[in-house]
Amino acid sequence: MEFTKRDMKTWNEISEWQDKLNQYNPTDLASLYDKWLEQSFSRLPEDVQQQFFEKLDTWLFHLHAMVQSSSIQIDARDRILASARVFNDEIEEIKDIHLLTIDQLNYIANQHIAKHRLYSFVQGGISGRGGLLLLGSDIPAMTVINVRTVQLIAMSYGFEGNTPFEMMMALKVFNAGAMPKRLQGVAWVELVREIQTAEDEYWYMGIEELTNPKWMEQPLKQLLKAVSITVFRKKLLGGVPLISMAIGAGANYQMTKDVSEFAQKFYQYRYLQGKKADEE
Repeated sequence: MEFTKRDMKTWNEISEWQDKLNQYNPTDLASLYDKWLEQSFSRLPEDVQQQFFEKLDTWLFHLHAMVQSSSIQIDARDRILASARVFNDEIEEIKDIHLLTIDQLNYIANQHIAKHRLYSFVQGGISGRGGLLLLGSDIPAMTVINVRTVQLIAMSYGFEGNTPFEMMMALKVFNAGAMPKRLQGVAWVELVREIQTAEDEYWYMGIEELTNPKWMEQPLKQLLKAVSITVFRKKLLGGVPLISMAIGAGANYQMTKDVSEFAQKFYQYRYLQGKKADEE
């Protein structure tokens, strides 16, 4: 397919977005926080650190596989194909979605992004109103929502996460999207390098490590949110804990917004990069 003016416009938008990530300057407080986080983990024995992050990685692998094979996700896959066939009735599989234009792909992806940002908002409001059980389930629920969001965005651009390579890419995109802005620039460069140097489109041959001390900032933010909710939960307005609900809803919405934005840019880039390669 020809690389169109709309493709070039999106390509330039991705480049501008990437430049903003690279130019992002962390505050002194953020730099101090990074040092504190690294020093905190460095005090733990190396074998304890290794076991902790290995178990966390394993949990993410299993979660990704569970979400990918769930009936809800299979139904969503079918809806993506149905939406794609509205634009081109020759589409049979997810990989055929590459036949669509970038605007058509954006339309399909944006539908799922909007839904999952709403899910996160509602989930945050529920955790802000509920008790300890709902608070405790918030981190797992948010992880599922955001992993699912990345998978749906990937499928919307023609990349199905049912191979070892695509599964690892989706997990790394989720991890990068959940990182603070000051770390996303480096994560983006690493992801782009991985897809450019990949020797096999099915098997993943790169570094399988997902989590590390820097990635832990997002779970710690979620814990801080839980503390804030606990503090404000008893402050009622009209019999409803509106402040704690607003804290939960706002924090969860922002997390999914960051993850979905990063994921959409990445899969737009992959789609356009593939199109440029085919043209050459």
